Amino acid sequence: MASAGRNLLVLHFLALASLSIFCTDTAFSIRIPDRASNTPGELSDRSLKTAVFALGSFWRSEAVFGCLNGVVRTTAGYAGGSKINPEYRSLGDHAESVMIEYDPKEINFRQLLEFFWSSHDPRQVFGQGPDVGNQYRSIIFTNGTEEARLATMSQEREQAKSRTSFVTTQIQQLQSFYPAEPEHQKFELKRHPLLLQLIGNLPEEELEISTLAAKLNGYAAELCPQRIQKQIDAKINEIIRRGWPVLTDV
Repeated sequence: MASAGRNLLVLHFLALASLSIFCTDTAFSIRIPDRASNTPGELSDRSLKTAVFALGSFWRSEAVFGCLNGVVRTTAGYAGGSKINPEYRSLGDHAESVMIEYDPKEINFRQLLEFFWSSHDPRQVFGQGPDVGNQYRSIIFTNGTEEARLATMSQEREQAKSRTSFVTTQIQQLQSFYPAEPEHQKFELKRHPLLLQLIGNLPEEELEISTLAAKLNGYAAELCPQRIQKQIDAKINEIIRRGWPVLTDV
């Protein structure tokens, strides 16, 4: 297939077909793997770094970063405000944000910043596209002076691209990050049940920390870089040709 959108339509069609086959012939069934989080086994939490950004709806933001090589986990949540324990319907002055846990040997904060700027409109005031409001504002959260320096430099470069409009992105020292409710995690992936089935219908707590789920979340939203989108296309096409083995990596 030439695009993720066409693949996803094909997958939904095949899901319906497979259900009818399963009802008439028990030899045809989808194999479910042992439970696994699909997180690289050689990495420990101590070797990972964390970055937090706000760039509009956290459903989309989580999908944007999940595709990147070196990103191990993504979590949608709330940051940038003063309210204790915010909730989706009562988030106070927080912004919808995404926390990214990444392997600094594969990707660094400077590269994440580049992707941040290219993935939204930092000149739109308090919103992105149809999502307008304080919770959708653009923010770079930093941990320490070096990240603050890199963020400021990147903001200046972005502003230099156009003097007729102003970059509205804020730079803040990260105080607290509150993970959003489970129904908001991997939201784009959950809109495609067959993709969930292809990775073994992981329980919620495993889905939230799965590297594979983070990538497929971006794929489902068609937000991966073209090279990665095509790479996942090929994997899924291979699964279709081979007759429903379980997807364990991309």
